[in-house]
Amino acid sequence: MSEVVSRTFKLETPRGAAVTVKTDIPSAGAGDTPFLILAHGANNDLDFPLLAHLALHLAGSKTASVVRFNFPYVERGVTSPDPRPVLEETFAKVYQHVTDELASPGAPVLVGGKSLGGRTAAELVSRRVEGAGVAAAGLILLGYPLHAMGREDHLWVEPLRHVDIPSLFFAGARDPLCNPDLLRPIVARLDLPGTVHVIEGGDHSLHLRKTSRRRPEDSYPEVADRVTGFIRETTRQ
Repeated sequence: MSEVVSRTFKLETPRGAAVTVKTDIPSAGAGDTPFLILAHGANNDLDFPLLAHLALHLAGSKTASVVRFNFPYVERGVTSPDPRPVLEETFAKVYQHVTDELASPGAPVLVGGKSLGGRTAAELVSRRVEGAGVAAAGLILLGYPLHAMGREDHLWVEPLRHVDIPSLFFAGARDPLCNPDLLRPIVARLDLPGTVHVIEGGDHSLHLRKTSRRRPEDSYPEVADRVTGFIRETTRQ
């Protein structure tokens, strides 16, 4: 693993709220190193341990520079997520900052996130086909919120309507918000069929059930290895 240079700064969003952004970049990375923008889930922030682990692993292995950020409601210290337009505008602003200020011209920029953040990324990918959104090179979703708890009869697939780029979906085998058996055929029918990677024993946060022999976060290396392979394959590193 190489040294990682981390930086934290504030970025003003279209509605005037400043959000915290953190970058983890290989200290000796090539100029065309891909960037991955990761958004957090509804009940956490940019420092959620899975996101932090991915950022340090990807940057340390020179696979990608990683950008994490908070949504405005986290900055305000409240628990109720912002309306969808605010979430999407914030993500799009971070994407614009990455492409304009951080990434080298032509460097691939991938997007994704955990649950709420991943769903927002998927919406922006789909919206590009409709004339807006983001022109990402790949999509990584860490626990897609496919349905409400106990409501597998009502699936939320609208954000996936026009996903036409390489995509990698992670699902916990015991995720109450995403039955992997229901997710697989949906991902197979995307405009560009994606891949589902199931974490055996994982919940919605991809955490394992704690036992005397394993910790909840023991799934993180598996996730990081799979994301690394996906980015390298997608960007032909």
